[in-house]
Amino acid sequence: MSQELNVKPTAKTPARPKGWARWRFLTLLGAVFVSLAGLRVITGQDMLTDAGTVSTTLVFAVPIALAALGGLWAERAGIINIGLEGMMILGTWFGAYFAWSTADPWIGMLAGVVAGMAGGLIHAVATVTFAVDHIVSGVAINILMLGAMRYLSILVYADVPQAGAAQSPATPDFPTLSLPVLPDLLQPVAASGIFVVSDAASFVIGLTTNMSALTFVAIMMIPLSYLVLWKTTFGLRLRSVGENADAAESLGVAVYRLKYTAVIVSGGMAGMGGAFLSLVASNIYQEGQTGGRGYIGLAAMIFGNWRPGGLAMGASLFGYTDALQVRGGGAAIHALLLLFVAALLAWAVWRARRSLIGRAGAVAAVAGALVYAFVSAGPPAGFSDILLPASGLLLLVGLLLALVGTRTSETPVLATVAVGLVTVAALAYWLGSFTALPAAETTTVFVAGTVLGALVALVSMWGRKERTTALATVTVGVAALLLFWYFGTDSLPRELSTYSPHIATLLVLSLASQRLRAPAGIGQQWRANRS
Repeated sequence: MSQELNVKPTAKTPARPKGWARWRFLTLLGAVFVSLAGLRVITGQDMLTDAGTVSTTLVFAVPIALAALGGLWAERAGIINIGLEGMMILGTWFGAYFAWSTADPWIGMLAGVVAGMAGGLIHAVATVTFAVDHIVSGVAINILMLGAMRYLSILVYADVPQAGAAQSPATPDFPTLSLPVLPDLLQPVAASGIFVVSDAASFVIGLTTNMSALTFVAIMMIPLSYLVLWKTTFGLRLRSVGENADAAESLGVAVYRLKYTAVIVSGGMAGMGGAFLSLVASNIYQEGQTGGRGYIGLAAMIFGNWRPGGLAMGASLFGYTDALQVRGGGAAIHALLLLFVAALLAWAVWRARRSLIGRAGAVAAVAGALVYAFVSAGPPAGFSDILLPASGLLLLVGLLLALVGTRTSETPVLATVAVGLVTVAALAYWLGSFTALPAAETTTVFVAGTVLGALVALVSMWGRKERTTALATVTVGVAALLLFWYFGTDSLPRELSTYSPHIATLLVLSLASQRLRAPAGIGQQWRANRS
């Protein structure tokens, strides 16, 4: 008696073209740059893209990027390095001390790197040799280094003028790098205000004028880490250790040695980030100087999906928002609310791409938004009384069609009710803005309807697998409230502006969390197979 076994062939996923990830990365960078340039034109906030913001962003982003690189090296080998903060503290103190005592900033930088590597060695001994929990070891290093550096400051700087338990004397400067002629040639272009063109000129000026030599060295660490980890045999073996240490050992890979190497290099990167803070960012060591940048570096690494290019984007995001608030750009940070609104609406519209009505709504919403932005920028002033309400209504209808286009047979009824509530709220806001209806009453209906619609959408997700419509509705609701906040205020409160880098990083990280993929063997306590 014979049996036939019919096996259906599995559908092959179409192979992505060579270089797809690189082009996607460059496209995303280009989209962000064009969006900021458009935002500058619409809002008139030149600080969004001027050369001063670019150079300040570098100063704030570099130490975070170096901490993130340190986390990347360790976690690609399977070791969680929460101790990056403590290793940065080591780099700040020893970098400042040796730069001051030798009057040579390069020796200070090397001392900071070596001190960070020593911290990494301690973490490696604890986690790799003695199999201590990675989190416990890292937190212990952070606590110990903070107290140890204060003790050393009291010991060393007690009788030094302008120094003490909480700070060092001033440190010497690194040489600065500038391209000749080019910044002067681009200055008129940057001042012209032309969309994208002047922004690109300002970007180049900010990158090529008075850049610290250590900043250049630190930036080069990002492509160098990529080349070592992804283009060499050593990097392949190190990453294999982080994915499956047992399989790597069975193939003859020296697991212990690679883990030690990765964590020591991780500490060195963090130490360089600390030395950057005390030698470039402020030219002095101060207690608490790291300000949690080791933890923020870990967040940037996770945001970047454990890859160098992605973590550079995460560090740049934090550095950019931090640069704006330090330069007193409360109005510029306020303008970024529009960018968040656009990103949220784009995500909601993208969810509707699978149906014909959703695609039609997406096209209408994008067209309405572009026309509204173009008219708001000022050129067709004579037609603004007609174009503004028309484009606003087109955007509203497009969003409604996009939300309806996300529905399927499994969409809960409450999600549909939430779509209706948000639509009524948006219509009330449009009527209050462009008709003679009382603004106070329509605003009340808008806020109440939007909040209620978002809450109903959240309730509809309870115990349901089909959540697309509900998520899109919540997203549109949040975007509408942010838009209302933008038009109702002129700038953000100072307290909120101070924490805008943390808020922006948290929001982007939460939106990107669905596509993260950590190394499979991360955080595991591993022992060599002795059998």
